[in-house]
Amino acid sequence: MSSTNGQWYPPEWPGLIRALVNGELTPAEPRRAATVLLLRDGDGGPAVHMLRRRASMAFAGGAYAYPGGSVDPRDERPVAWAGPSRAAWAARLGVDEAAAQSVVCAAVRETFEESGVLLAGPSATTVVADTTGDDWEAGRAALVAHELSFADFLDHHGLVLRSDLLGAWARWITPEFEPRRYDTWFFVAALPEGQRTRNASTEADRTVWTRPVDAVAGYERGELLMMPPTLATLRALEPYGSAAAALEAAGRRDLTPVLARARLRDGAIELSWPGHEEFTKHIAPGAPGDAGEGDLA
Repeated sequence: MSSTNGQWYPPEWPGLIRALVNGELTPAEPRRAATVLLLRDGDGGPAVHMLRRRASMAFAGGAYAYPGGSVDPRDERPVAWAGPSRAAWAARLGVDEAAAQSVVCAAVRETFEESGVLLAGPSATTVVADTTGDDWEAGRAALVAHELSFADFLDHHGLVLRSDLLGAWARWITPEFEPRRYDTWFFVAALPEGQRTRNASTEADRTVWTRPVDAVAGYERGELLMMPPTLATLRALEPYGSAAAALEAAGRRDLTPVLARARLRDGAIELSWPGHEEFTKHIAPGAPGDAGEGDLA
C-alpha cells in the first residue's frame, strides 16, 4: 500500500482512476455480496469479530474485515426461512424478493463458512448451540467448495434460516475503477449462545474479537489496515453499549449505497466517498503509483 496525507491507497488506484476519468476504462458490473459484523457483549461494550485477509488475496489483501463474500446463484433456491418475510427484506434492502433472499442467505452462509457461526435453528425461535463436529465440518467444506447449496445444507440438518437475527446496517459499492467490484450489504448479528468463532477461512491468516473503539484506534495508529467501509461501520458501532442495542438500531440505519467519486483537479486526483469526508484522498501527479499521464483537463 502507498500513502498520502496520512492515508493509504492501493498502488494501482491512481492509474485506474485516470483511466476511468479519461474514458479509457469501462466499469465492471458489481457482484452482490454480504458481510456480517458478529457482536458479543463484554466489559466496556460489545466486541466485533474481525479477520485479517491474507496478503496474497487479490482484493483487500492484508486488510481487516468481517466474514462475508459474494452471493452464489444457488442462494436464490427455496430455503427454509424464519423471521421477516422476503417481501419485507426486499423493501429494506431495495431489491426484489429473489435478490433479497440471496443476499440474506449469503450473509448467513458466508458467516458459517468463514467463522463457523450459524444463524439458523430447528425452529423459528431456536438457534443451533454447537456447530462443531465432523458432520458440520463436512457440510461447511462442501459449501465452500460450491458442492452443496445452503438450502440443501439446512435441509440436511433440519434447520431454518433465522433472518430475524440479522440487522441491515449499511451498503457500500466498490469504486467504479476497481476491476473487482462488489455491491455489499453489511449486517449486524449477535453471536448465538453456545456458539464460538474460529478461523475457518482459507482467505484469512488471523481472527480477533475487538471493541470497535479499539479497532479504530489501531487503524489511526497505523497498526491495522482497513478499507473505508470497514472503518466507517466500526465508527458507527461505537455509540452502542450492547449487541442488542446495535441490532435494535439497525432498522433505522440509512441503506443508501455509498459509492466513491473520482475526479481530476489541477492534474491531481481527488477521491471521495459522499457522506464520509474523512476518507477523501488527494493524490498528486507523480505520487507512488501515479504516472500523471493522460488528458488532465
